[in-house]
Amino acid sequence: MADQILMPKATAVWLVDNTSLTFEQIADFCGLHPLEIRGIADGEVARDIRGADPIANGQLTREELDKANANPAYRMIAQKSRHAELLKPTKKAPRYTPVSRRQDRPDAIAWFVRGGTHWNKANIKPVDPVTLGLVSQLELDALVKLAAEKKAKSDAKKGIQPDGDTMRPASEAGVEADDVADATVGYGDDEE
Repeated sequence: MADQILMPKATAVWLVDNTSLTFEQIADFCGLHPLEIRGIADGEVARDIRGADPIANGQLTREELDKANANPAYRMIAQKSRHAELLKPTKKAPRYTPVSRRQDRPDAIAWFVRGGTHWNKANIKPVDPVTLGLVSQLELDALVKLAAEKKAKSDAKKGIQPDGDTMRPASEAGVEADDVADATVGYGDDEE
């Protein structure tokens, strides 16, 4: 058996009901014990399970089933199911932080959380995690937006109104675009 099939007992029920395969062939294909297949055939096991057609599920071809029906010693080989890919979770792997950057993590955490009781608090300086290269700006923006939405939803449930002003665009805060451009011109250049 190349791959673990989906719903092995339901597949075994279908094979018992619709084929003349031996118990050993079905057990080998489904990854079950031959006595369990005998129990399915006798009606003692899996009474309430509806059979799942392995051909319709893409786990078995008609040719493979015909070969197994013709030869009791033949062992069927499962096809890669087209449904198996859809069922796999698409979770991203955790990001690797190089050893040389691991001491920067407390600084990045301090950028989010002011205060705290870390044992080395005196030596921790809040630093933007994007600047440290621990996260991209897009990922940080998405996480901040998600956290803000969760907080707003939680506050709305509790009936809490936001305290004071929330973040506003620079134009509403009285800062002109020219002021921002003037402040950034020459940033990082050595003045003579």
